Amino acid sequence: MILVTGATGILGRVIVLELLKRGKTVRAAKRPTSNLDEVRHSYQFYTENPDVYFDKINWVELDFEDKDSLISALEGISEVYHCAAKVSFHPDDNSEMLKCNINFTENLLYACENSGVKKFLFVSSIAVLDNVNEKGILDEDSNFNPKENHSDYALSKHFAEMEVWRASAEGLNTIIINPGVIVGSANWKNSSGKLFKELTDNQFSFSGGTSYVDVRDVVKISIDLMEKNVFGQRFIVISETKSYEETANFLRQKVNKSNVKILPMWILKIGVFLNFLFGWLFKPLKMVNSVNIKSVSYQSEISNEKIIKELNFNFIPVFESLDFHFKNYLKDHTSV
Repeated sequence: MILVTGATGILGRVIVLELLKRGKTVRAAKRPTSNLDEVRHSYQFYTENPDVYFDKINWVELDFEDKDSLISALEGISEVYHCAAKVSFHPDDNSEMLKCNINFTENLLYACENSGVKKFLFVSSIAVLDNVNEKGILDEDSNFNPKENHSDYALSKHFAEMEVWRASAEGLNTIIINPGVIVGSANWKNSSGKLFKELTDNQFSFSGGTSYVDVRDVVKISIDLMEKNVFGQRFIVISETKSYEETANFLRQKVNKSNVKILPMWILKIGVFLNFLFGWLFKPLKMVNSVNIKSVSYQSEISNEKIIKELNFNFIPVFESLDFHFKNYLKDHTSV
């Protein structure tokens, strides 16, 4: 049996579905407040038989801070896909995010030590990549640089990775994947699920860019790596890098909205200054800090050559991915 944590998230739910399609038995971890009806609804975007697969899921409420809960969840489990995480760049979420992404991963890995778990896949992020190679490109050897100024999200994923490497050194078969921004359908109000609303509602954008990947590609790569037993390695999982401007304009044109305007750096720097003065009073200002400004004003070149070579993989182009999932977003939001 396979355990998937974060099984109601934009990635975890599709990993569960794909494993079921491949005939696997799946235990899916959720929170007490998770909306399973929303997960069931989202399966219509990925299969013609959503109810058939959804009804096969063995749901379990998992408390990462409770040793007994972890032991119970891992009973009879041979493989773990650890997708559970909190993604945020707001300072008010830092404490919760660090606990969720680091401590919960640590607790789960310790629980795996005395279980039947043989394989463990951890979903990290490209946010942990720092040092470019001789070609000026980020790749799997672009190790985290502690001298750089990082977001707490990047820190949380880096230290979680350290726990996975520790477990690997102690004998657990592990794989780390580092996806870019995951484009998927449903879970519209959380993490990358908010992508379509944010890009189409805001008439301003930033000068930088980021790397995207379709959730279906991340799912296939994750499961294929586990089935091939490619352990003790990390893999960057991205399709293409696009500027925020061209991504926003691509979507806005589909709903007959004008192209975005780029916020100049001097305005962003004024925002940082105002955050220093009044961030304690106006919470939205807290987002305008030097780390966040740097991330939205810069665009890194990132290599996906390793995973392409390993699996002979063909990624879904970014605009094809955005088009598919944006249609699903519009379908959900015009039917309400």
